This record gives sequence, structure tokens and C-alpha cells, in this order.
Amino acid sequence: MISKHALRIIIVFSSIAIMAGAGLVIKLFLIPDSFGVYGAYRADAIEEEANRAIRHGTNKSCLSCHPYEASIHLKGLHKTISCEFCHGTFADHIDNGKKIASLPVKKGDDITTLCLRCHNTEIKARSSVVIKTVAMPDHLRKQKVKETHSCNQCHHVHAPLKHIREAERISGLKISGKGANLTGANYTLFSPDGNENIILTPPTIPYSKEVYK
Repeated sequence: MISKHALRIIIVFSSIAIMAGAGLVIKLFLIPDSFGVYGAYRADAIEEEANRAIRHGTNKSCLSCHPYEASIHLKGLHKTISCEFCHGTFADHIDNGKKIASLPVKKGDDITTLCLRCHNTEIKARSSVVIKTVAMPDHLRKQKVKETHSCNQCHHVHAPLKHIREAERISGLKISGKGANLTGANYTLFSPDGNENIILTPPTIPYSKEVYK
């Protein structure tokens, strides 16, 4: 007759053997066959990723079909910004070289919200030397425009200083402070005698292909 002490030892070792066997079975079901071929990774993932449908395109993909926007975008301060960052995913618009849908067009407050993703002073990680940031609605008050104004009423979305430069050219006014090099507090225009003037909004500015930056 087996003693109770020996029985306990048998139970312990039997439990270990059962758990080890169960672990091996689980491993066969859960660990992919290609796991470990290239270290602690699944080798088949390489081919799967290579065959994944492309969702994002390059700016070249967009601008090849939008020459007007290209002529402005490539000469403006936003030339390094991805089209998809503002407009949405390329694959939602084009499939196999054909248009399948129109990307949503942002208007009004949606434009301001989009701009402030980069140009918001509250985002402390933004460098004011690289990206001009503003505090809204204080920025609008300083420009003496309505607080309901959206960014694109003064700034061309593809070349933010295009309208500002055009206003400066046709009016003979100059941009105040350091606004010209993107690091200043505002883009308020001043006349030569120092009197402050309100910025001309896009509807009052004649179109010119020569002013982008």
C-alpha cells in the first residue's frame, strides 16, 4: 500500500507532467510555425505586411492630379506637409488610379480646428522658431477681425502667407514685427507712417500667381 506521503509526491509530479504536456499542446496551437525563424518574430508577418493594401500615398500622388493646388502648395510654407494630414487617406479617394470617392471638404470651424492641430500656442511641444503658433481667439482680436473668422479667411491653406504677401504688395504696407519670418506674434499690417491697418481679407485681394510665400 502506498503511503500518503508517497501519494502526495506522485500527485505533485503527475500534476507537473500534466501541466507540461498541456503547455506543449497549447504551444502547438498558439505559436505560429514561422515563429523563431528570424529570432523572436513571426517570419510570415513580412510577406503579410508586403501584401497589405496601400492606404497612404505621397504628395506626388496627390499633386499629379491637382496641378492648381500643386502650383501653390510647392511654393508655400506648407510644401513639406503631407496632403493626407489635412485631407484624409489617399485610399479613400483613389483606387487603382481611379477616383472612388471625394474626400470631405472642411469648412468654417473645422478649418480652424485643423489648423490649430499644429499652430496652437497651447501645444508646448511646438517650436515657435519652426512653426508659428497663435492663441485663439486673442489672435483674431489683435488682427481686429471678428472672432468668428476662420483661418482661411486671411491665410491660404496651401500657402499661408500668400494672401498676406499679396496684401502687402498691392497696398504698400509692411508686415509688423517678425511675422514675415514666421516667428512673430501677428501679421498686422502697418503703413509707412506707423499707423496700424487692418489686414485685407482674401475677397478684397486680386488673384496673383506670383505671390505664394
